[in-house]
Amino acid sequence: MRASDSKRQFIELSIRFGALKFGEFTLKSGRVSPYFFNAGVFSTGEAMATLGACYADAAKGIVDEIDGLFGPAYKGIPLATATGIALQQSHNRDLSVTFDRKEAKSHGEGGILMGAPLSGNVLIIDDVITAGTAIRHSVDLIRSEGATPYGVVIGLDRCERGAGDTSAVEEVRRTLGLKVQSVITMHDIIEWLSEQPDMSKSLDLMHQYREQYGV
Repeated sequence: MRASDSKRQFIELSIRFGALKFGEFTLKSGRVSPYFFNAGVFSTGEAMATLGACYADAAKGIVDEIDGLFGPAYKGIPLATATGIALQQSHNRDLSVTFDRKEAKSHGEGGILMGAPLSGNVLIIDDVITAGTAIRHSVDLIRSEGATPYGVVIGLDRCERGAGDTSAVEEVRRTLGLKVQSVITMHDIIEWLSEQPDMSKSLDLMHQYREQYGV
């Protein structure tokens, strides 16, 4: 799958399932965004297979350095599973997969983790990076198990400034030393919109938003 094919597939799948919407959305930051992304609404086998292939394609540049995948609860759990399947089937890399719980389980097998024990270089699989808080939690958890957080693959990089002059993704790269890859960016969405003659209003709003907040 070529990168351009992967990006287009991801965007069009996201729109079809309502994961990517255009309109007016107030974010946690208070910014009014002309688009919104929510990976929690993908809900069929076909969708998960396509997602896995797109994430695996985004990860292929660093996957040879990786020993396992980590999917943070909750959205990262199906994403890491789908990515692991795609990497085994299409890239001949059979990696361990680990998830966490929101709350530690005190009965049965107990603990906070499910799946394989964390070891070696671990790639975090998630939907987006906003303030970076969730990624920091994953990094701390991986380190506490004696493994090394190596990188992150996310579905969307919004490519916009955080509290300072850098994006949340750049902040994660700088402060946590992680490699960060994304399936698509805000710029890819704008490029896709530019090819849709019936979506010129959304395209104009996206250009304005990028001009105001983009990096």
